[in-house]
Amino acid sequence: MLKFIGLSLTIIVSFFSLNGCKNPTESLPPLPQDPDIQVYFNHNQAKNAEYVEPYRKFKRQGDNLEGIIIEQINSANSTIYLAVQEFNLSKIARALVTKYKAGVKVRIILENTYNPNQNTLPNSHGLAILKQAKIPIIDDREDGSKGSGLMHHKFMVIDQQKVITGSANYTLSGIHGDFKAPETRGNANHLLVINSSELAQIFTEEFNYLWGDGVGGKKDSLFGLKKPLRQDKIISIGDSIVKLKFSPTSSTKSWQQSTNGLISETLENANNSIDLALFVFADQGIANTLEKEFLKGVKIRALIDPLFAFRYYSEGLDLLGVALPNKCRYEKDNNPWQKPLKTVGIPTLPQGDKLHHKFAVIDNLTIITGSHNWSSSANHINDETLLIISNPILAKHFTREFYRLYSQAKLGIPPRVKSKISEEKEKCNL
Repeated sequence: MLKFIGLSLTIIVSFFSLNGCKNPTESLPPLPQDPDIQVYFNHNQAKNAEYVEPYRKFKRQGDNLEGIIIEQINSANSTIYLAVQEFNLSKIARALVTKYKAGVKVRIILENTYNPNQNTLPNSHGLAILKQAKIPIIDDREDGSKGSGLMHHKFMVIDQQKVITGSANYTLSGIHGDFKAPETRGNANHLLVINSSELAQIFTEEFNYLWGDGVGGKKDSLFGLKKPLRQDKIISIGDSIVKLKFSPTSSTKSWQQSTNGLISETLENANNSIDLALFVFADQGIANTLEKEFLKGVKIRALIDPLFAFRYYSEGLDLLGVALPNKCRYEKDNNPWQKPLKTVGIPTLPQGDKLHHKFAVIDNLTIITGSHNWSSSANHINDETLLIISNPILAKHFTREFYRLYSQAKLGIPPRVKSKISEEKEKCNL
């Protein structure tokens, strides 16, 4: 307990030091990691976080997420279960092949959109390497359909003891940057390494629903809404309280039972602050919850990927107090805030990179994260993971990442979006 208090005090001191940092690109002192739940960022600013990017061969700032994944694969003794939307990294593939040939049971589930025929892939492609080794691989057509919404998971379970998950796909663009675009540094992503046999068991259950009897069998895999509805589960992992829920939830069920409903319920517990770093934000119920929290005095800051921040369905527009019609109609139940936020915007990223996080930091204590985008599709169609973790040590890492993005963000409504809103109103006589 004293150790935990000591680490918490370190976090508090570091928090004030962090917010006094005027140069967001300067190296910062490393933060302590929780012994049971570690988190890594491919744009980490810590002094000890730098590596030589293995494909383009240059030194860069950040945690080598691929190297961390390989390290975890190398630790496996019996089983590796991987469910990831997209896979192309050759070094991870070779690490999996080495373990497979050594007798470790390796099973892989992909999204069908990213599972082309082996003959169409170059031999250096990570997926081609896996298929040449005849590692068992299925996708979301293994239930006999043409595919679910999206098999959007990004998790790996090792030896029924450890879970590796987060926001990153196992791709060049998801971790390092595009090979032919030297200015890119990879979509902004994070990776969690969680040591917990109890959590591993829950993830294995999800994997088994998807896997069914495996390759070319009875087509009894369960994807999307074919899976049974499960309530969120709460477990203790060391000093952390972890809540876990898998999507999707049928739209015939109450919204409160869904993953987005759980996100909203968690946000309602905020007392002081909510910081959001989201790829997509397109759920009206969550936006309405945020407005209630804001009117109660909770400070809210939000960053959304530039590709999605100002689309007609983006709830970022609600927070900014504006609305953009689509085909001369506003979104159903649209609710532009009467007291708009000035703390909503888009991050400044290298051209070609994306803000791919799906996280919130609440009161510098609780993290919402996972593969789950804050959208209706993630809620009602896709296979997704949502994790809610209460741990001040972990929260400090996410706060630093948010600050890195926010310190150079472009806040407010861009002139082009203001012009588009005016044009649409005039055209549609709204």
